[in-house]
Amino acid sequence: MLVRDLMNPHVVSITPVESAALAARLLSRYDLGALPVCQNDGRLKGMVTDRDLVLRCLAPGENPERLPVGDIMTRSCAWVSPNADVREAASVMAAAQVRRLPVVEDRRVVGMVSLGDLARSRTCDMEAGAALANISQGVRRV
Repeated sequence: MLVRDLMNPHVVSITPVESAALAARLLSRYDLGALPVCQNDGRLKGMVTDRDLVLRCLAPGENPERLPVGDIMTRSCAWVSPNADVREAASVMAAAQVRRLPVVEDRRVVGMVSLGDLARSRTCDMEAGAALANISQGVRRV
């Protein structure tokens, strides 16, 4: 099975110049944990997560209305092609220790695929479980 068969083609994204406050509102409104950060033409520049907002904006006392997303996003982020096998997506997630991947074609974001999408696919539930185990090992609980 290919990533394109599982991905969500309806992507909510944000540009690097928009505020961290807008990113937080989008995450809340659409019940998301991460947003791809894209140029106006859809080219992927990075990812911003709810965790990025807390650790890189709120905790240091930055003003989220004035802080651009480009200042807090993760710049070198993992991604996958829509033509990749879902097992490859699971492997990329495990290696990068992420639960969501942007799907990129011709340098533009065309979808998102999550660990949950992989787990629901039945064709790679073992790979999704292994990816989750690998991701969870990297999480330090306090």
